[in-house]
Amino acid sequence: MSNAVIQLIVLAGIAVFLILRLKSVLGTRDGYEAPLTPPDADAPVARRNFEVIEGGPDQDITDHVPEGSDAALALAAMKRVEPAFSVNTFLQGARGAYEMIVMAFETGDLNKVRPFLAPEVYDAFDSAVQSRVARGLEVQAEFLGLRELALQEATFDPATQEAELTVRFGAELISVARDAAGDVVEGDPRNPRKQRDVWTFARKMGSADPNWQLVATGG
Repeated sequence: MSNAVIQLIVLAGIAVFLILRLKSVLGTRDGYEAPLTPPDADAPVARRNFEVIEGGPDQDITDHVPEGSDAALALAAMKRVEPAFSVNTFLQGARGAYEMIVMAFETGDLNKVRPFLAPEVYDAFDSAVQSRVARGLEVQAEFLGLRELALQEATFDPATQEAELTVRFGAELISVARDAAGDVVEGDPRNPRKQRDVWTFARKMGSADPNWQLVATGG
C-alpha cells in the first residue's frame, strides 16, 4: 500500500472522530428551534409618548369647577354614590330643561313641565301666569338659543344623599305680550330679549328616578 493511500485513510479517520466528538458535545437539532436571544434584543425599545396616570383628576369634574374646591368634592361624592352620574350629561339635560321650562312659562302651559318643578317653584310660575291671564294678556314667544351655560355651584348631603346643582344660563328670546285688542303691551317682536337666570336643580343620588327638579330660581 502506497504512502498516499495510507495518508488518506488516516485523514478520513481523524475527520470521522471529530464529527462524532462534535455531535456528543453539541447534540443535534430537529426541526425549527427559536434562538435563545431575539435578533433585535440589543435594539432600543421605543418609548410611549404618553403615560396613563391612575387616580388622576376627573376631567368631567375639573372641566367645570376648580380641582379640590367644595363643588369638586361634592361632585366626587355624588359619583361615589352613583358612578354613572356625569356632569357633562347633566348640563346637556339642563340645557334642554331650561328651554322647555322657559317656553312653558312664556306660553302659560305649565302642566307639561310640572314633574320637573318643585311645588314652590310651580306655584310661583303659575301665579305669574294667572296674573297675565287676569289682565287679558296673550304671550307669543320664540326661544333663540343659549349664549351661556355654566355650573356655578354643587352641594351634596351624605346623610340624605340629596344633591343640588346650580347652573347659570344666558339666553336670547323674543317674547311679546298682547292685550285683547292685539296691541303689544310688553316686549318687542323685532328685538330679542337677553335673559340671565340662575337655577338650582335637586335630586337624590342613587334614586331610580333619573329626573332632576328645579327647586330655586334667581337672576
